[in-house]
Amino acid sequence: MKREELAEILGVSRNTLTNWEKEKPDLVRLINQGFALDQSIEETRKHLERLEEIKNNASNGKFNLKGK
Repeated sequence: MKREELAEILGVSRNTLTNWEKEKPDLVRLINQGFALDQSIEETRKHLERLEEIKNNASNGKFNLKGK
């Protein structure tokens, strides 16, 4: 993600974000970890949906494990 995009998401200017990177590196690190966690949660949700689909198909006698 570009700095401009991150600043927009956070509702701050790019200069503010740059200042945080210099003056509050722990804050920026926590923000980045939060985004990484959100991404992991979304990936996990997609995997869970796929597992539910496989389970439902198997219950109905369908065994298409190659994907959608």
